[in-house]
Amino acid sequence: MNHSLRVLIADDEELARRLIREYLRSHPDIIVISECETGTEAVDAIFAHQPDLIFLDIQMPELTGLEVLDATGRKSGIIFTTAYDQYAVKAFDLHAIDYLLKPFSQQRFNEALQKAKKLIQEDKVVASPPIGMQQLITSSVQQSQRLTIRDREKVHVLPFEEIDFIEAQDDYILVHTQGRTVMKTQSLSDIEEQLSSAGFVRVHRSYLLQIKALTGIERQSKDTQVAVLRSGIKIPVSRTGYERLKTRLN
Repeated sequence: MNHSLRVLIADDEELARRLIREYLRSHPDIIVISECETGTEAVDAIFAHQPDLIFLDIQMPELTGLEVLDATGRKSGIIFTTAYDQYAVKAFDLHAIDYLLKPFSQQRFNEALQKAKKLIQEDKVVASPPIGMQQLITSSVQQSQRLTIRDREKVHVLPFEEIDFIEAQDDYILVHTQGRTVMKTQSLSDIEEQLSSAGFVRVHRSYLLQIKALTGIERQSKDTQVAVLRSGIKIPVSRTGYERLKTRLN
């Protein structure tokens, strides 16, 4: 490669981080720019340093590795490292550059690193995010029943049941929960897909509603209706949205 590869190591086990550093000693073109032992630290470090490559443990305190990816929007330049092989089939199907199942040898590590170098050199890592990675993240979000969002230098973990509604605003969304609003760079369609099986309904082109937050529907005129939420807020409901809502409530 013509330049050094900037690497971030995220793992809650000190021995695991030390082992990766040791394996990297034979690769002088690698610079370790940060080490993290929690998911929250990893989110902050990814935003701060924008590493070329991340060695990412899946099971970490505070946030899982997949929640880290969701919070940062990172979907490429990742080598998963974990002791939990139930993720192997999903992750290795394309979702990452490679997948290292602990304990892994120097030879296996070198193979993964060489693959990463080649892909990054060919610019494939910065191409369009792989569909498989997005599916893996969506599955993780649905399983954990919470959203992870970094807004204004702070990481917010929002349980689905506490969210009232989500609003589209240009290129980002506003998540309204318990009297506060958190912003995330994501389309309403993408978040709708993540929450499709979690009790959320698209009631308007700009609004995604949590059914549990609904207290009633008010008709404002012949053709307009609004959803009344537990917070007292009212949001518009389109004709199509009303039909979707009726189907879900039935």
